[in-house]
Amino acid sequence: MENEKCLLTTARLLLRPWEETDAKALFRYAQDPAIGPIAGWQPHTSVAHSLEIIRTVFAAPETYAMVLKATGEPVGSAGIMFGEGMHSAAMQPDEAEIGYWIGVPYWGQGLTPEAVRCLLERCFTALDRSAVWCSHYDGNTQSRRVMEKCGFRFHHTEAPAPSPLGDIRTAHFLRITKAEWEQIPTTAGYPTPV
Repeated sequence: MENEKCLLTTARLLLRPWEETDAKALFRYAQDPAIGPIAGWQPHTSVAHSLEIIRTVFAAPETYAMVLKATGEPVGSAGIMFGEGMHSAAMQPDEAEIGYWIGVPYWGQGLTPEAVRCLLERCFTALDRSAVWCSHYDGNTQSRRVMEKCGFRFHHTEAPAPSPLGDIRTAHFLRITKAEWEQIPTTAGYPTPV
């Protein structure tokens, strides 16, 4: 089902597995306190810390470096997670969850929706999922906008609970079914990956 060696492309991005040689680029963006804490993870503290994340967290199947085709540099991460992992959404066996982040210099350029749309295509075609989830914490309006641009619809809000950082947060869940995804016109800025 999952393919650790999968390479995906969009108009501006290559989505590929993380490599140990990406540690410096990962640290460049993941050390920024504007990124990790709002998503529930600590900013990276060193290149060695980023390397350890590549070797552990980012070694999971279906976890991709978001690499700019123009520069060859990883500028964010996006991935597909399944029900057997430690994820928030109460997924059915044939569903998945997408998570993502991108470096601050690339906010507002439409790169994250481009990556998420590519992963949705993968979920609903190659991986035969019936629905895909995304979630965000209160205050992370940029992440919610990405979800809405990609066709996700609000599903539910969970009661405040401890985040991975130990504080208490409210999480909101959005979901898109395969049938809903199939109804999105390609002329609506939702291109099929190239």
